[in-house]
Amino acid sequence: MNREEPKVQFIKISDDIAGQRIDNFLRNRFKKVPSSMIYRILRKGRVRVNKKRIKPEYKLKNEDVIRLPPIKIQETMEVTVPNTNLEFVTRLEKCVVYEDDHILILNKPSGTAVHGGSGLCFGVIEAMRALRPYVRFLELVHRIDRDTSGILLIAKKRSVLRHLQVQFREKTVKKHYFALVMGNWKPTMCKVTAPLLKNEMNSIVRVNQSGKKCETRFKVLEQFEEATLVQATPITGRTHQIRVHAQYSGHPIAWDGRYGDQRFDAYTKQFGLSRLFLHAANIKFTHPVTEEKMDISAPMNKLLEGVIEGLRSCCS
Repeated sequence: MNREEPKVQFIKISDDIAGQRIDNFLRNRFKKVPSSMIYRILRKGRVRVNKKRIKPEYKLKNEDVIRLPPIKIQETMEVTVPNTNLEFVTRLEKCVVYEDDHILILNKPSGTAVHGGSGLCFGVIEAMRALRPYVRFLELVHRIDRDTSGILLIAKKRSVLRHLQVQFREKTVKKHYFALVMGNWKPTMCKVTAPLLKNEMNSIVRVNQSGKKCETRFKVLEQFEEATLVQATPITGRTHQIRVHAQYSGHPIAWDGRYGDQRFDAYTKQFGLSRLFLHAANIKFTHPVTEEKMDISAPMNKLLEGVIEGLRSCCS
């Protein structure tokens, strides 16, 4: 008996789904389909919204009409964690810094993508879904770069996700990062407002007057002979914002492969640094259910702490 072939589907978005990213919507709907395939069909334009091609970050609106192409799912596929990822998943469990019935907060390791795609089949959100199979809803509230470590906020309910996204849009969420930058950052340089423009072909971000308005506030935490530890607070949330604003100011972040300085990387290597020194250290927001003022911190790992100790030793 021949199995019926999958057909094109059209789905009208309701208000309770509005606000969700199209890539997250597809991953939830096709749980047995690898994330790499999801991003491939988006990239090729096989998924349409209101008859138009869309990008993975497109946020669905009420009454949007999605065209879903036929997707064949191998019957042998199971929603389980591949053996090669078991160690990775176990390690992430130890990175949870806060959890209740509504939200989960991780101290994400550097080098870990927040989701699959772009050649990766497994990321933080896929791992957390594997670790919490009994939780029906798990979605990223925001994102941080793969090489950036630190706080990552995940919602356990759609209502919680939407509430937190409103806080981000209204800029009531405060995030503080620690960054090691080249040279001596002047304490008087507290704010950078250079507009940023992203090249959609290669995802490189540059300062450009035709770009989007941005603001990052900086505070000197500690100065060394050839480096400065700063606290960076993004007021807006543009791609690579802190990294590009630091570069623009003449103080690129250590081990930034896109916007850094190889001479500074070579200098910091002697202290054991081998990764981007950018860490999401603290987040402040209002709990979407209890309305409690949340203030969550995530410590730097031993490698970054060791670099700071090494720099201090040079100054003494």
